[in-house]
Amino acid sequence: MRAAFIPMAAAAAVLVSAPASAQETDARLSALADAYHLYRIEQSGRVEQADGSTEAGERLESVTPEAHLARAERAKGWLAQLDAIGADGLTPAGRIDAAVLRHLLETEIGDARFREWEMPFDSDNNFWSYLAGRSAFDSADDYRRYIARMRDLPRYFAEHTANARAGLARGFSVPRVTLAGRDASLAAYVVDDPEQSPFWVPFKAMPAGAIPPAEQERLRAEARAAIAEAVTPAYRELLRFFREDYVPRTRTTLGASEFPDGAAYYRQQIREYTTLELTAEEIHRIGLDEVARIAAEMERVKAEAGFTGSLAEFVQFLRTDPQFIARTPDELMGVSSYVAKRVDGRLKDYFGFLPRHRFSIRPVDPAIAPFYTAGRGGLDACQMNTHDLPSRPLYNIPALTLHECAPGHSFQAAIALEQPEVPRFRRQVYFSGFGEGWGLYVEYLGEEMGIYRTPYERFGRLSYEMWRAVRLVVDTGIHHYGWSREQAREYLASRTALSEHEVATEVDRYISWPGQALAYKLGEMTMRRVRAKAEQALGPAFDIRKFHDVVLSLGSVPLPMLEARIDAFIADGGQGLAGVVYD
Repeated sequence: MRAAFIPMAAAAAVLVSAPASAQETDARLSALADAYHLYRIEQSGRVEQADGSTEAGERLESVTPEAHLARAERAKGWLAQLDAIGADGLTPAGRIDAAVLRHLLETEIGDARFREWEMPFDSDNNFWSYLAGRSAFDSADDYRRYIARMRDLPRYFAEHTANARAGLARGFSVPRVTLAGRDASLAAYVVDDPEQSPFWVPFKAMPAGAIPPAEQERLRAEARAAIAEAVTPAYRELLRFFREDYVPRTRTTLGASEFPDGAAYYRQQIREYTTLELTAEEIHRIGLDEVARIAAEMERVKAEAGFTGSLAEFVQFLRTDPQFIARTPDELMGVSSYVAKRVDGRLKDYFGFLPRHRFSIRPVDPAIAPFYTAGRGGLDACQMNTHDLPSRPLYNIPALTLHECAPGHSFQAAIALEQPEVPRFRRQVYFSGFGEGWGLYVEYLGEEMGIYRTPYERFGRLSYEMWRAVRLVVDTGIHHYGWSREQAREYLASRTALSEHEVATEVDRYISWPGQALAYKLGEMTMRRVRAKAEQALGPAFDIRKFHDVVLSLGSVPLPMLEARIDAFIADGGQGLAGVVYD
């Protein structure tokens, strides 16, 4: 891998000469992107697969300040090389690659400027809950790598702890009010018996055909020792640090504006997550306008349901009537699974390219479920939160499944991975503005696909859209205008049909994760706007399947590049993907 890395001085010298063609300029960009890609894989400790996906290796990434700063310096060098290449001499595909690489590099540099690693978790995400294997591995080598990673945990946790201490020392921490009860996600890993640890799960049913019995026993013995000697002590010490050192010293303020250089930090977070050049004031106004528009739609759906009371009374009815509450976790999972299968029956009408990769639907890990969001989707699985069933009304499940599973995140990630013409460095890139914008867009698409069957499910969809519009107001309210936690909760609760539990966990998420909540609505508005532009320009030549294929073939890009690609789609007369038959 390191042999493929372009030395900075040599690469800079190469970039001085002018290319003979756009293809040559693209080739120089490709070499730069490959160097970046290989370096980031080497740094992460992961192993690249033939399809461009990556798997965990024998070690975890170094997160020391020195490692972060070294990566940022590399990013500065690559950015200088990218500037030297320029965009004018690139092909249209090359300009997209350059825009993606630029945003990745600028984000790395921006995070280093604000030493983002000194706040290594928030109320929604952390570095310790996703390390344990959830199922059996395929081979003995996979198990050996897993055991090696377990042995690496004390080092990894110690580096994160040192970073968190540095953040505390300068007032850069998660707000204390958002951390109540979050120690439960650590306590689940502090066990006396190694076989009761979440890390033991892959050893419960090892693949008999792939690993001989004697080898299985050796691996199990090594795993017991690794859990007892490395994993459990590391979690025990991290739990002690969290309870005794971190939480008592965290800040009591809420907004990012209270950070050192907080206004600049929030601007950087806005740009990172939205990929747009918008100010907090502009986003706040957009949010207020969207809240008013969606409220009018809610009134219409309430009337369709035959409810004669006020909108607030309708929301209270939806939150409390037993008909909307799953009786068991399996009932909620069954509703989600049935929605996913009904979506399967409509995909061919809305997409020309259908991915081979399949996903599962599984419950959120119980250790983090009490404070986790309603669901989350990824390449291999969608997670549905079955904790506190009264807070997960069934009328929300269709929209949630569309967003997280198909044609949302899992579907989108599979298509991104299966685009052979897309450079390797882009196949697993994720920009929140594009990815979450797509997730919210397909909630809306579910209306056209006929997925919502009752006024209640349509109201659930509108409530979810309102939830994302409210985020624009609440996130900027907290981090720019100084809103209180109670003000944010009241604003969210009074405008959506989210349960009180979800309102509380969501607001704490926005408080502790500045800017991320802005990506959803701004991304969705961009996607709906460029679709409307294409429909109007192309008229009868517009094919929804071709439009969706072109959007998803991008993988994930900054939103301005999405608009540029749809402008080209319009100029080409609405052509779909090469090699896909649209009959």
